[in-house]
Amino acid sequence: MKITDHILNAKGKTLFSFEIVPPVKGKNIQELYNNIDPLMEFKPPFIDVTTSREEYVYINKSGLLDKKLTRRRPGTVGICASIQHKYKVDTVPHILCGGFTKEETEYVLVDCHYLGIQNVMALRGDARSEQKYFEATKGGHAFASELVGQIQNLNCGKYLHEEIESDNCADFCIGVAGYPEKHLEAPSLQSDLKRLKEKVDAGADYVVTQMFFDNQKYFEFVDAAKEIGINVPIIPGIKPIAVKRHLQLLPQVFRIDLPQDLIDAVDDCKDNKAVRQVGVDWAIQQSKELKAAGVPVLHYYSMGKSDNIHAIAKGVF
Repeated sequence: MKITDHILNAKGKTLFSFEIVPPVKGKNIQELYNNIDPLMEFKPPFIDVTTSREEYVYINKSGLLDKKLTRRRPGTVGICASIQHKYKVDTVPHILCGGFTKEETEYVLVDCHYLGIQNVMALRGDARSEQKYFEATKGGHAFASELVGQIQNLNCGKYLHEEIESDNCADFCIGVAGYPEKHLEAPSLQSDLKRLKEKVDAGADYVVTQMFFDNQKYFEFVDAAKEIGINVPIIPGIKPIAVKRHLQLLPQVFRIDLPQDLIDAVDDCKDNKAVRQVGVDWAIQQSKELKAAGVPVLHYYSMGKSDNIHAIAKGVF
């Protein structure tokens, strides 16, 4: 079922969903299931599965950088199919511009269609670690709006090099990212909202926000989006702080502000166990306020661990 249909069928009830990271090569998928299992108590209608672009790894041999390899977390589409089969919930694979050609993207989308995956999240993706700014892959898309356009074309039977008349066209529900505190590369929030509208105009069906820790910024973002004609569901993304270094890491990587009350509470913690509890308590407070405001879904970034997400959901749902 499409994400938008799940929201419609909920008739105003706030749904619970979460995002998982695929295991690296050599890891057992059971480890992933062990983190998903506790969260199924809260009946998520869908689960997001991230992906990643290629990275270059330099091998040091006898003091010399002798060899260059590429690595990418494998199996996003396969994991989505496995989760759908095991848990009978919809999954949302993340589809990236960075690291993929348009042809590779088309093959991934066709595989999704064959596997009965009806939802995808269209993202530009980040720059590689050695790049200062994002650079489009040769033969790939430079912007998420272009990727949304390709997916929408596929929904209409328009493939890259041919148009196919068929009664079995893809019909993907397309999600995109939104940034309540603006994307780190955007010159202003208003210009970032214009980019978001381009994605919606290209065919995006819903938005999931980047993490934020001040609900007022989400509410203002939703109001500003509506003012410029963005009328699709905007789902808040929540990430609980888990370790003390998040105070420096999250603002640096995501260009977000942390409320002073949260900073003070984390600073007062003696260890990361206490920090994790502060993160849970803050996310519960956030979630309850958002739920009371009638948000369609509360979407949690689990990053492979489910104990804190389970504690939050227990306090909210």
